[in-house]
Formats: sequence, C-alpha cells, structure tokens
Amino acid sequence: MLTTEEQIQYNRHLILDKIGEEGQLKLKRAKVLVIGAGGLGCPILQYLTAAGVGTLGVIDDDVVDQSNLQRQILYTIDDVGVSKAEAAVKRLSRLNPFVKFNVYNQKLTIKNALLIFEKYDIIVDGSDNFQTRYLSNDAAILTNKPLVYGSIFKFEGQLSVFNFNGSASYRCLYPTPPSPGSIPNCSEIGVVGVLPGIIGSLQANEVLKIVCGIGEVLANRLMIFDVLSMRQMMLNYKRTSNADIQKLEDNYDFFCGITPAKTEITLEELKQGFEKYNLLDVREDWERTQHHIGGQHIPLGQLSSRFSEINSDKPLVVYCKSGMRSKKAIDFLEEQKVNFELINLKNGLN
Repeated sequence: MLTTEEQIQYNRHLILDKIGEEGQLKLKRAKVLVIGAGGLGCPILQYLTAAGVGTLGVIDDDVVDQSNLQRQILYTIDDVGVSKAEAAVKRLSRLNPFVKFNVYNQKLTIKNALLIFEKYDIIVDGSDNFQTRYLSNDAAILTNKPLVYGSIFKFEGQLSVFNFNGSASYRCLYPTPPSPGSIPNCSEIGVVGVLPGIIGSLQANEVLKIVCGIGEVLANRLMIFDVLSMRQMMLNYKRTSNADIQKLEDNYDFFCGITPAKTEITLEELKQGFEKYNLLDVREDWERTQHHIGGQHIPLGQLSSRFSEINSDKPLVVYCKSGMRSKKAIDFLEEQKVNFELINLKNGLN
C-alpha cells in the first residue's frame, strides 16, 4: 500500500479520477527501463520518477559533455565528465526517494539486451542511433515488452509505441535502415533545446497510459511534431511480417551498413607514439574550441573540398567524439585513393 509520505507526494494523482490510488499502486509496482540518459532520456526519467514508477532502469555508457547542457536538463556544469547514468540517478533520487533505480553504466548490446529487458515491464527508447533502435525493437519483441519510441531531428520529433498487445514494430515502420551518413546527427546539424523535452515528455505520458490502462496508446500510429509551425501529423501503419523476429542480429552495426575501420588505434596507444602520426580532427568548430588533441582540423562537412590540404608524410589518425564521423571521413578518403595510411581513433575522444 501507499505510505503516508507517498500519499502526500502523489496527492494530485490520487485525486485524479482516471488514476486514483489504484493507478498509483500500478505505477508503484511498475518496472520501466529507459535507454539513454540524453536529450530524450532526461525528461522521460524526470517525469517517470516524479510520477512514482516504482523501479527505473537507466542504461547509458556516455559521460556528460558541456554541449549537452543546452537540452539535457538533468545535468549541471559540475557534472561534465561524469557518467550520465550515475549523474542522472543522483539527482533523480533527490526528486523522489520512493523510487528504486538500477544503473547500467554500459552500452546496450546483443550480449546484454535480452537479460536486461527481461527484468522490466516497459522499455523506453531514448537512443540517438539506428543500431540501438533496431536492437531495442528486436529485443522488445523477443521478450514481449512494449517499446515506447521517440526520435528528434533539428526542429521535428517523432513518437510511437511498438509491440503493444500485438501491435506493429519499428521494423514495420522502417523495414530497412538508412544508408550510413545520410542522416546527420545533432553534433553535425544541431537540435533546438526544447524539442527533446517535448518528445520525451510525450514518451513518459505513453508509459503512464500503458501502466495505468487509461487513454488511447499510440500503437500503430506515428506522431510527427514540428515545433516551428506547431503542426502535428498522425500516420497510421500496420503490423507486417517484419515484426516476426526470431533472434537478434549478429551485428547491428553491420545491419545498419556501418563497417569497422580497417585499422584502429586507441587513445592510449596513440599517446605512446604521437610523433609517428599526423592527426585530423573532423569535428565541428565549437567542439574543437572546447578540447582537442592537436593535428589539422577539417570538419567532416568540408572534407570533400579540402582533403587536398591534409599532410601526407605520415600515417593519418582521424578522430571525432565517438569514432563514427571519423569512420565516415576515412571511407571518403579511401574513395579518393589517398596515398597515406588511414587509421581511426577507436571510440573517439570519448
């Protein structure tokens, strides 16, 4: 039952006709996993914590960067360099002491996805890459868990619920992933800070509806929201044979068209022999200003017109934040048949 303190904490839910004590007890018993503690994850986690979801899992292997603070509102300048999952839970625990938190300071992979998903009732996808979205979808199907999906792009957000009572899946909506590099990420094109707050809050709302059994869950429908025009569009879609998942993919990077760099080097290995290599930083100007490890600087978007400027007297180590943009740069340089060795900084400056 609810304690006296919980009754005070959740008073506005308890007097709400469609939730009441019965709904609040459902929330208390619920176990929800949130993938990603970034732009979407922050509002999702805040509102689910405030609502009194009994057990919240947070999985994220990233650390707080100063550029995150524009939209990832759980963090402060003091959290820069700290694990996102740990920093988030530290603050959320002060918001609601009645919630149990499970911290997974790791990346979601084919090795841990099924084991982790089995422990929860609902999965919420706040990730920012297609590999994790397809993995989350497949693992949710195999463990029979509803998956609340959200994504953001510049000024536009998307929202849907997959695998809810036999509904369609992410693969029904997007059978094949886009080609690598065709959709730039936030580091390359930016995102308006309020957008993840809006979409993340709507994802949290879908979780509350599922747990409490109220309203109309956004299954078999995709909501598209534009913050500039304030227009909302609803698209219907159906379950297809793409939802019939039998097992996880062997390699989601490969499935999404991302191939490993032929040669990689870790930051630790690089530090032992800086003098042996030339360096190329393909991040944006603002990232370079914050921190760099030297070398030439040509943002990825300018590489096609400036690659002739690259020093070619030594093997070239290409770096970015996570190792993804540097792989794209290497693919481009290989197409140009440059006459020097290309090496990717594994996992980037992370």
